[in-house]
Amino acid sequence: MIRDHLYVLAVPDLERSASFYRDTLGFSIHKMGDPGWRMFVRDGCRIMAGECPDAMPVADTGLHSYFAYLDVDDADSWHARALAAGAEIVKPLADEPWGMREFGLRTVDGHRIMIGHELPS
Repeated sequence: MIRDHLYVLAVPDLERSASFYRDTLGFSIHKMGDPGWRMFVRDGCRIMAGECPDAMPVADTGLHSYFAYLDVDDADSWHARALAAGAEIVKPLADEPWGMREFGLRTVDGHRIMIGHELPS
């Protein structure tokens, strides 16, 4: 049984990443006792970010830069917030044949996230 989940990301600039998650996606930012780490928290989602300025750039991972699919209550409001904050949208908001209304964005670090909600049957 999986009791919980969270994501762990290497980021080149921790403060820049924290600003993105706070301002673009509405996460709260928590210190973790180590100056090189922060926890980004919103509702049931937690992302541990570690500052790794010398790590391989995420863009070098190509199609493997997706790390999360956030199943939300209203993809349209998340999309509007992301657009207003100037986020890079990599997949337009659309109703998909697999029953989700979703879009994709790229973080300031190059990681990609899908955000969507289930369409009514």
